[in-house]
Amino acid sequence: MTELSDTGLATRRRVLGPDHVARAQAAQTPFDAPFQALITDAAWGHVWSRGTIPLRERSMMTIALLAGLGNDGELALHLRSIPNTGTSRDDVMEALLHVAIYAGVPRANHAIALARRIFAEADAEGGQA
Repeated sequence: MTELSDTGLATRRRVLGPDHVARAQAAQTPFDAPFQALITDAAWGHVWSRGTIPLRERSMMTIALLAGLGNDGELALHLRSIPNTGTSRDDVMEALLHVAIYAGVPRANHAIALARRIFAEADAEGGQA
């Protein structure tokens, strides 16, 4: 591993949680190993690890982008990770209000329904998402 990979993996663990990263690593195959290396280095090492803006703002941007693009699986993952980034549920709503204006009401409506479900599940489990 390189220093960039180490940094990316540490940030990925901090944001998504060590359990998620361990599951992703355990499920890795020789086929998808290059993709896992790419996202660890590029997304987590280059972008998420930059010190220019806090994780809270990166989380809000990511949630807005994923919602606007309709990437529900990744959106759910990032909604569950908000306690790790200092992002509040109010912050999520602010991001999704921007989605409504700039990406469309149907995308925001769908993302809000997904967030409500994830937050309800977290509340039922005594979690913090």
